[in-house]
Amino acid sequence: MTTQAMDLARGARLGATKRRRPAFLPYLLVLPILAYEGVFLLYPIYEGLRSSLYRQPLGRPERWVGLANYRRMLGDDGFWATMGTTLAYMAAVIVVVLGFGLGSALVLNRQFRGRAFARGLMTLPWAFPDVPTVLVFLWMLNPNFGVMNVFARTLPWVDSSPTWLLDPTLAKLSVVLITAWKGFPFYSLVILAALQTVPQELAEAARVDGASKVQVFFAVTLPAIAPTLLLLTVLASIFSFKQFTLIWLLTGGGPSGATNTIVIEIYNTAFRFYDFSYAAALGVAGFLMALTIALVFVAIQRRQELEAG
Repeated sequence: MTTQAMDLARGARLGATKRRRPAFLPYLLVLPILAYEGVFLLYPIYEGLRSSLYRQPLGRPERWVGLANYRRMLGDDGFWATMGTTLAYMAAVIVVVLGFGLGSALVLNRQFRGRAFARGLMTLPWAFPDVPTVLVFLWMLNPNFGVMNVFARTLPWVDSSPTWLLDPTLAKLSVVLITAWKGFPFYSLVILAALQTVPQELAEAARVDGASKVQVFFAVTLPAIAPTLLLLTVLASIFSFKQFTLIWLLTGGGPSGATNTIVIEIYNTAFRFYDFSYAAALGVAGFLMALTIALVFVAIQRRQELEAG
């Protein structure tokens, strides 16, 4: 038998051995991920669902109550007010953060001296921890010596120092703007990456046909980055829906419940009033709300993909 034939026979035997050997490596690689998801995601969801069906008085054994917590929740006017506040806050954050992100990405996509430095500087709000960020803004918004009052008093219709975090309307506006300031660099960088994938040939062809910069943006650029904007809308909705630290440290849900989102309500119910079963029911409601929003956006994206295909 020649050397070539022997090599072919040896290769055939090795191939047969590999085919008979179970491929355990892919399962071993995915096992840590499945274990992590099961322990830190699926089990807490199960515990929350189970706890919402019981009543758990502090220091006493839990007692099965079925859907009583949900009936209480649906009949509570405060719950619906909290959900309305949550949706309004989430919608405002989405609009502001995507507006800031898109505007800054369009600026940073242009050629100018110092662009790399400007891109790095823009990421600073995203890099700051939440607690120092809140401390800085609490100082800036202080009604007695805050720097924001210096700018506010330059406006002709402002004749006194605004109480930024004590007035319900101003508190809502402040919380939305601070949340957007903290998160917009991430969205700006993602949009900037999407802008750099827009085919320049289409934009040049539109300019040759006489289209203005605004027309080029709406006819070429915006459709090209629309899938990215849709994805970022989902991320912004989730980011704002689960926001706790900034709201809690800035206003604690006040004044008069003006910034009391579902996450703040869950915390207060569980750790201030020790009503853990009702807090679990509120958590399930919040989970279903977030899941519904995500599924709606996924369905919209799927429909757009089918229409494009």
